[in-house]
Amino acid sequence: QGRLVESGGGSVQTGGSLKLSCTTTVYFFTQCTMGWYRQAPGKEREWVSSIQRDGTTTYADSLNGRFEISQDNSKNAIYLQMVSLRTEDTAVYFCAAEKCGPTSAQYWGQGIQVTVSS
Repeated sequence: QGRLVESGGGSVQTGGSLKLSCTTTVYFFTQCTMGWYRQAPGKEREWVSSIQRDGTTTYADSLNGRFEISQDNSKNAIYLQMVSLRTEDTAVYFCAAEKCGPTSAQYWGQGIQVTVSS
């Protein structure tokens, strides 16, 4: 079983919404910056959003405020609420744990498909 497990992906039409979830271990959740990345077909993986252990959130400028990252401390989980989805949001979305203390390693979930169609 993976240490970062995504769920909630699927197919929606443009303008629709999806909420991704990522459950992880206590260690990752309490010691690492958690975040979301995505990789569209034929493109490199790109950073989407992060949430630090103190709750500070950051977002890629390209999202134009359409996505919101959040966390549930009781479930060791983070979420990505996506609204006003566009076809260009189509990608495999990955949950990530990084900046875990002194290490620069990144840890990844298996990825989950989000498809937005017009």
